[in-house]
Amino acid sequence: MLWPMLAIALAFGGIAVLGVLAARVFLEVRRLARQVGESSERIARAAEDLERAAVPLAQQGETLRGT
Repeated sequence: MLWPMLAIALAFGGIAVLGVLAARVFLEVRRLARQVGESSERIARAAEDLERAAVPLAQQGETLRGT
């Protein structure tokens, strides 16, 4: 009777450890997803800024070529 009880206790302990680790992984994945979202927004803003900055330069370059 001792061995089956010990096996059940060890199985429950193993499942509890796996549950704790799964919760930690879930929280880290959420944090990573939030950081990826923020980074993609920053990249989109930087691309828009670059596009806005390139328009006057392109217009100036066409003006110089035309003369």
